[in-house]
Amino acid sequence: MITRLRSLYLECVTAALLTATALGLTLHPLSADEASKRVVAVGGSVTEVVFALKEEYRLVARDSTSVHPQEAHDLPDIGYIRALSPEGVLSVDPDLLLMLDGSGPQETVDVLEKSGIAIANVPNEFTPEGIVAKIRTVGSALGVPEKADALAQKIEADLKTAQEQAAGRNDNVRVLFVLSTRGGRIMAGGADTAADGIITLAGAKNAVSEFSGYKQLSDEAILSAMPDIVLMMDREGDHSASADDLFSHPALAQTPAGKANRLLKMPGDYLLGFGPRTADAIQDLAQNLSEIRS
Repeated sequence: MITRLRSLYLECVTAALLTATALGLTLHPLSADEASKRVVAVGGSVTEVVFALKEEYRLVARDSTSVHPQEAHDLPDIGYIRALSPEGVLSVDPDLLLMLDGSGPQETVDVLEKSGIAIANVPNEFTPEGIVAKIRTVGSALGVPEKADALAQKIEADLKTAQEQAAGRNDNVRVLFVLSTRGGRIMAGGADTAADGIITLAGAKNAVSEFSGYKQLSDEAILSAMPDIVLMMDREGDHSASADDLFSHPALAQTPAGKANRLLKMPGDYLLGFGPRTADAIQDLAQNLSEIRS
């Protein structure tokens, strides 16, 4: 019933927009000055950038991945970044959407694009350059490019320092990032992921960089990867695992990480966010990797 009502809602919204177009009522995104008083931030790092720019007073909502800083919790939650609904987004009457690349589903994005609300698509590359581009994109959309430029320069310098300090500390350390162990199956992060990006910036080596994205590993792939350390997000539920649980896996138990019981956990939004706090995350990860092997 709920699915049917949602479908009817989407059909009505789309029909109304098409009718407006047929009548010559072209819908244009508002300018930055006009469309920046009721802002919705989608993506934890996007919300962090808005706060870092000290423009948080314009936020009227955020998505469920936006958990930092603590003040963000006071904002209405419109849902998970990849499971947004038009109803949830439109319910807060926004005039600007800051949407991190990968927001969805596409069905929702299509409706929002036709609604006339200004949308800024924020890039999400897992590099220092990607973080700078993210800051500048958000700043431009909010109409504060000068503030964004100042923040970008500071963050760029912090990232450079963090990389310099991490250099040489974890050469040849093979790190396996495990996203999930649900059902006893190991889901790991390969190339072109936030996990791969942060491991590389911390001066270590991703143990499974032969594929892109997140994939389940066979026992043979785990043994071939031979990780020295397993890295996970510190969280609860089905995606969590203790060191005892993790290394009871027959293949992982035979790796250097398993034999030495080396499991490192860090908060996911901090570790993988690629935003204003990433320089600190690089330094913390590099130090933790170095200490756990000593």
